[in-house]
Amino acid sequence: MQQKVAIFDIDGTIFRSSLLIEVTDALIAEGLFPESIKKVYAQSYKNWHNRKDSYEKYIGDVVRAFDKNLVKISQKDFARVAKKVVALKKNKVYRYTRDLVKELKGRGYFMLAISHSPRELVFQFAKNLGFDKVYGRVHEVNQQGKFTGKTLYLDQINNKAVILQRAIEAENLTLKGSVAVGDSDGDIPMLSIVDRPICFNPNSKLHEKAKKEGWKVVVERKDVIYLL
Repeated sequence: MQQKVAIFDIDGTIFRSSLLIEVTDALIAEGLFPESIKKVYAQSYKNWHNRKDSYEKYIGDVVRAFDKNLVKISQKDFARVAKKVVALKKNKVYRYTRDLVKELKGRGYFMLAISHSPRELVFQFAKNLGFDKVYGRVHEVNQQGKFTGKTLYLDQINNKAVILQRAIEAENLTLKGSVAVGDSDGDIPMLSIVDRPICFNPNSKLHEKAKKEGWKVVVERKDVIYLL
């Protein structure tokens, strides 16, 4: 019998921030990244915080700063810091998605997590929530155990619908009764192929698509969960 599947974005959907931002800050605090890299994304953070520019611009600048400096550290050091970040931040989650993960897991769903944050970090975070399979950005490591600066399989991680289809084939899953939860327009292809798409704290493009398609929209603000 084929198992039902539930697929979740992580950053901003379950985790109330970005795992990549958290680990970048931690790597700076550990002295593995230079303090000066904050200059790369300081202005875009300020613009986003003051609602003058998009979150996508801010997170894009963080990614560039992270990728540029990752080549200077070893995978062993990164794994150590990632484990520390998850230990400190694992409960920084939204109630709605946290409880939905628990509910679907209890109902026997195959739980699939996808994130653009580094795979080592996403795996540590998602396994605490009971996910069965985790996808994240894969950074190449050389024979000396250090990152090369190259990101592998980037086209795949950018297409969550393709990842979902491959998981369905590999794990003998079914789209019947399937659930997907996302928060941005990049999640639209994934949301379009499941039976129960949920747009959680969506950005404007995803919100417009959800209204057009009649998808469920959920917003969690402070201690209130709104169903739109």
